[in-house]
Amino acid sequence: MSIAVVGSINADLTVTVQRQPAPGETLLGTSSTVSPGGKGANQAVAAARMGATVHMIGAVGTDSYAAPACAIMQQTGMGEEGISTVDGPTGLAVITVAEDGENSIVVVPGANAALSPEMVDAHEDLIAQSSILLLQGEIPATTIERAIELARHHEVRVVVNLAPVIEMDRQALLHADPLIANEHEAGLIAQHYNLDSQGSPEELAERLCAAGFASVVLTLGAQGALVATAAGIHRVPAATVQAVDTTGCGDACAGALVAALDSGAELVEATALGCRVGAFAATRAGAQTSYPSAEDTLPS
Repeated sequence: MSIAVVGSINADLTVTVQRQPAPGETLLGTSSTVSPGGKGANQAVAAARMGATVHMIGAVGTDSYAAPACAIMQQTGMGEEGISTVDGPTGLAVITVAEDGENSIVVVPGANAALSPEMVDAHEDLIAQSSILLLQGEIPATTIERAIELARHHEVRVVVNLAPVIEMDRQALLHADPLIANEHEAGLIAQHYNLDSQGSPEELAERLCAAGFASVVLTLGAQGALVATAAGIHRVPAATVQAVDTTGCGDACAGALVAALDSGAELVEATALGCRVGAFAATRAGAQTSYPSAEDTLPS
């Protein structure tokens, strides 16, 4: 059993501030760090730290950010043979974190925009030997669609966290099982399928299932998550923690969820683990730097 992740790799430039600045305002920050990030790499690391065997397919640039972007992936021992180096900059996320733990993020795609369908084809074997393919929205839609096509050909389960929400082939996205999204993203995806984007999380999830998704997981932050399938909707409670930094918590949840599915867990059980891992990550600074290992005690 193993997981193939086709996704983004970034360096995160994080600045801590007392509060988020107002438009046009200049604030003094209290610290700055450069650490690994990118939704693809984040979710790959979260899954690997839960004990899964993970292979990363992505791209970095030829600049000085490439090494720190890959540092924690290397520490986990995950397979990096699928990571290509392309001319130009590595993906970069500029993050401001306020004292209450909330963040704002600007992402410059860099090498992630160059991750092509042909690069995925070159590593088809990594997808073919996996039980699950995990995807996000920080790479080109044509690359996501090609990865899904290969997974379908090799009868590999597809999980998509469409964050950010990008325009892509609607039929290809319907192969996600589950589709993972937060409430805002779920509304945008509903619009993508010409569905009503208003209403409660339960109503959004029901509409997405009716559109053809086999399963949907909506993450709801401090309210936990909900799992929707043809059998109905199940609420998963959140663990109560004191948030320090919410950067990458959704990625921690998605990676841990997929690791649990890979080990044989049912979707509700896997989502419960994902919520606990995401809550743990909120109690520490950074994205990958905050993720627990399988030996850590998780909040409940």
